[in-house]
Amino acid sequence: MDKLDRFIKLGRAGEGTYGVVYKAKNKITGKNVALKRIKLEKFYHKGDSEGVPPTAIREISLLKGLRHSSIVELLDVMQTTDKLYLVFEYLDLDLKRYLDNTEMPLEAELVRSYMKQLIEALAYLHSHRILHRDLKPQNLLVDKEGHIKLADFGLSRSFSLPTRTYTHEVVTMWYRAPELLLGAKMYCTGIDVWSLGCIMAEMLMKKALFPGDSEIDQLYKIFKVMGTPGEEVWEGVSLYPDYKPTFPQWESVDLTNMIKFHTQEEEDFILHMLTYNPSKRKTAKELLKTNYLKTAKLTAPEMNAFPHDIDEDSSWSNV
Repeated sequence: MDKLDRFIKLGRAGEGTYGVVYKAKNKITGKNVALKRIKLEKFYHKGDSEGVPPTAIREISLLKGLRHSSIVELLDVMQTTDKLYLVFEYLDLDLKRYLDNTEMPLEAELVRSYMKQLIEALAYLHSHRILHRDLKPQNLLVDKEGHIKLADFGLSRSFSLPTRTYTHEVVTMWYRAPELLLGAKMYCTGIDVWSLGCIMAEMLMKKALFPGDSEIDQLYKIFKVMGTPGEEVWEGVSLYPDYKPTFPQWESVDLTNMIKFHTQEEEDFILHMLTYNPSKRKTAKELLKTNYLKTAKLTAPEMNAFPHDIDEDSSWSNV
């Protein structure tokens, strides 16, 4: 029996970086899975017989060594002549689609529950010296029970201390930390924490906090809210490659004018993550000790936001 024949195709679940993600059911266990299909022929190069994109190799190698309740589990890897399939546990939809499907901002306790799960996952990743580097609502998966999980590790990488030089062209623009936008060649776990701060704001606002359309516009969007940073608030900022003393000078604004916070603890928590200086930004491990997360409990999301079951279609002929 071909490995792929063990699964009944239920339909497309979404688009991945290098191909389509399908919802499928394991005939033996009856459990739903997500199949990420990667076409290999696009990646054949001279002397490269494998044709597997490096991001897929990176994702497989990282996920095989990770086991955490808030990180999507890689169940299996299957290869056909011209395709690679990654078999993941299935969750109903991503956070971006969930937010799009709901009319109101998320309830306070759901935000708290989601943030605790995400911070726990991040603390686990960082303790294993892995940066996610592409945290955004599209890469967070949610289910009807209230679980949220980190997914899509195509841009992730291991880091070592002292920090080596990495590409700063990572993290989708709206969730990119200011040090990356200023051309930092050396960075660490704080870039993931900043991204989660932006995501939390989006849960509370139902729209992106810093929706820039270019690197400079992204920086200015941040400056207009957080204030243009100088040495007094961010020691060493003027040493970044893309820092300009001629940046327009904006004063910081009161975040409560933009975000309807439920409590002071909630506001303080988001500010711990949206701190300019990466060395002063709280780590995931430190955030877990805050009062805001101590009272978090699993909270069910709004059921109406979830799609109805997809009709079964067992044919794999065009997949």
